[in-house]
Amino acid sequence: MSKDRLQDARRAHSELDLEAAKKAHKEQFIKESLEEPAIHDVEKGQYIGDMVYGAIDGIVTTFAVVSGVAGASLSSGIVLILGFANLFADGLSMAVGNYLGTKSEVEYKARERHREEWEIENMPEEEKEEVRQIYKRKGFTGQLLEKIVDVITKDKKQWVDTMLLEELHIIPEQKSPIKAGFVTFISFLVAGFVPLLSYILAYVSPFFFANSYPVAIGLTFITIFAVGSLSVLVTGKRWWKSGFEMLLIGGATALVAYLIGYLLKGLA
Repeated sequence: MSKDRLQDARRAHSELDLEAAKKAHKEQFIKESLEEPAIHDVEKGQYIGDMVYGAIDGIVTTFAVVSGVAGASLSSGIVLILGFANLFADGLSMAVGNYLGTKSEVEYKARERHREEWEIENMPEEEKEEVRQIYKRKGFTGQLLEKIVDVITKDKKQWVDTMLLEELHIIPEQKSPIKAGFVTFISFLVAGFVPLLSYILAYVSPFFFANSYPVAIGLTFITIFAVGSLSVLVTGKRWWKSGFEMLLIGGATALVAYLIGYLLKGLA
């Protein structure tokens, strides 16, 4: 059994492997998985989505620009000018948008936590009653219900976390808006650079000069499939299915951009 019991359980479910699922739910593995993970492991997991979606957006939008220019039969220089302009401008825009969105979410969670802490300090009996009603609605009654209320309300942090999750449906977590924006920007740049690589090499190699767009297609599709496969870390789908789905989306976007460039090339 691997260290990540949850991943083992997900894999067992995707393969409908009952024996593997039962193994993942053995008592010793459940206890191990519920131990508090290292802070840096939790932190890294929070930014996987930012990395994957930043990379996907970066490579798809940049390849769309390249395809549009290729469809219009414009020069490699135009590809690089528009490609790099899109790469940095769109990447910065996406990073700032993610930063502001994450910042708003963090501030909202902090504000609600502060409110719950204030209510617990100033209205403890009323807040205990809220906990009681929450678990009563779950089916607990009598002495067991009172024991649950007593255990939860003895620890202020646990009490607040319970109220955030059960009453407000807020998952208590800390995520840095700056790190979220930075991860998005870097992954956007790295993945978005791939469609431009063959056009850069065209200045030093006759082969790439003659085959810039076909090589860009090959490199881009390989990268899109790889990044799409990594999205399984966020979506939980099968890696090959996620890869092909993203490849289909990227291909459709590039085709539309190429056709528009081709139809409007007379304007250049």
